[in-house]
Amino acid sequence: MVVTVTMNPAIDKTVEVDELQPGDLNRIRKVEYDAGGKGINVSQTIHELGGKSIAAGFLGGNAGRTIEAVLNDKGIAHDFIWVEGETRTNTKVFEKYGAVTELNEPGPTITPKQVELLIQKLESYAGEQTLFVLAGSIPSGVDADVYAKIIQRVHERGAKVLLDTDGQMLSEGIMAVPDLIKPNRDELEEYAGFDYRASMDELIKTARDLKAQGIGTVAVSMGRGGAMMIREGYEVSCPALPVKAHSTVGAGDAMVGALAYAWDHQLDDEQTMRLCMAASAGEVTTIGTKPPTREIVDRLVGQVMIEPL
Repeated sequence: MVVTVTMNPAIDKTVEVDELQPGDLNRIRKVEYDAGGKGINVSQTIHELGGKSIAAGFLGGNAGRTIEAVLNDKGIAHDFIWVEGETRTNTKVFEKYGAVTELNEPGPTITPKQVELLIQKLESYAGEQTLFVLAGSIPSGVDADVYAKIIQRVHERGAKVLLDTDGQMLSEGIMAVPDLIKPNRDELEEYAGFDYRASMDELIKTARDLKAQGIGTVAVSMGRGGAMMIREGYEVSCPALPVKAHSTVGAGDAMVGALAYAWDHQLDDEQTMRLCMAASAGEVTTIGTKPPTREIVDRLVGQVMIEPL
């Protein structure tokens, strides 16, 4: 069973313009609305791949009801804590030549009592056959060590954790030793303290050091540089697939969704890597933050090139 946790969900509003003109009138060519937030995106990817998950976290207001309705329409199970205030709307402005401007709202303030209620809810799902996906930012009122606390609590019940976040939440979470992590290149460089663009050798060493700390799978997405995965007895990299990109937003979430699906369906190392690369590449071809269909992913799986490190 996979349970995704989205502490700070959102409605993703995707706006397309020819060229953004700050301080002037901009005419919109197209608008897309999606239920979003990293964990929810992961659940939607798992759903498109043919798997199942339970989406959890915090929702509030009319925007929260909209997200709930989207998940209901898709048949994605969910179990959220409802809070006062309005779930945020994040606006992404895409320009014709590829530039993206993101305007993210803060979302409602969460109390310590609500955080504890969520952790208790997650504990009720925890067991040896459960993978929790902890993904994304945290809302106001929540401490940066919240993911570390969740990891510790669900580990006590035998559950596994896949962590996908950044900054202090990533650093604190790693100290609790999650079972899988999926940082992107920038997040890994920040975690390791690089104040420059790290070399591939430096990134590999950092990933190996994390594995040596007890993290079973370290998957690193690197945008146009492809991705790499470090596991016991399996260390590989893959170049990015040559697809026609519409937007890279959500590509990391699709990779996390594929990684969680692979864990739940006990895919082997190569199958896991191929699925992760195909799902991520498929995501960049979609409009907005919609996940790729299984048909798209299956078409791309055979194009994945795997190279040993």
